[in-house]
Amino acid sequence: MADIRQMPLFPNQPASVEDLNKRTEMRHTIALFQDYLIKEGKSEHTVKAFTADLQLLAEQSGDRTPIGEFTTNGLNTFLEWLEHGRGVPCSRKSYARRVTTIKVYFKWLHESKAIPHNPAKAILQRSGPAPLATILSPAEVGDALAFAQSIGRGEKPDVRPEMLFRLILDTGIKKSEATALTREHIDRSNPDEPILKVKHKVHNIYKERNITLDPEWLNILDAYLLQYAPQTTIFNCTARNLEYVLEDISDGAAIPVKISFEMLRWTCGVRDYQAGMDPEWIRDKLGLSDASWQETFGKIKKLAELQVKNSA
Repeated sequence: MADIRQMPLFPNQPASVEDLNKRTEMRHTIALFQDYLIKEGKSEHTVKAFTADLQLLAEQSGDRTPIGEFTTNGLNTFLEWLEHGRGVPCSRKSYARRVTTIKVYFKWLHESKAIPHNPAKAILQRSGPAPLATILSPAEVGDALAFAQSIGRGEKPDVRPEMLFRLILDTGIKKSEATALTREHIDRSNPDEPILKVKHKVHNIYKERNITLDPEWLNILDAYLLQYAPQTTIFNCTARNLEYVLEDISDGAAIPVKISFEMLRWTCGVRDYQAGMDPEWIRDKLGLSDASWQETFGKIKKLAELQVKNSA
């Protein structure tokens, strides 16, 4: 079973479970967790599946995240992302196994005294079909945008909330794609139709997609660049901080649900569908494979129908 270790080994990786502590980065625990599973008699298939599940957690949360920083709310956000934000269908069976994976993983860390508390203990398995994603209504979009704009004109102006909110709402890009953006990803050669160039992975192959940007958004971007002066990536803060920015918009606009990257991504898809955009264009814009699009498009249509019904 020597070939099951799919995540790379890193320098200074802990040599044993006794070396783990709450400050240990997640990436340094995987090989030891695999050893634990093997000693517990798990099959090669199970070890590979559990490893792949943890790779997804690392993708969404960051593989450098210290294991002591994981929280129940954060793990629930990960599970929400699996169903509604990743853009790949997550069957009930896969969802249940992934819940099991994180429960076994964090229980192992806790019982090994690597972390003081088990953040996965309170997570519950659930049955039944996955619920539809929550999206913003047109009125909520207006309220959120108005509040974000007011922050940019306040006593201590901050244009980042409006820039971030409009970027994700208009483009539907993923959180990982947003945090990786640089100035080079924005093509301004045609000021009337600027383009966002985003690389995404489909079946382990990187592809580039072009998304049309609102020309007015460039003015907000320029104001943001002047205010924050990022040196490398456009957002010079953590993904978690950007999540807080969106949540603050929710609170300030008195929206009853927390705005998130996933929510804006789904809202973007529904808005484009309602605007009459060709479904194939929406699929390409969201960076989804043909296989995952069938289920995603079905959900977009249902969300659009519900929104029309609720507004009637």
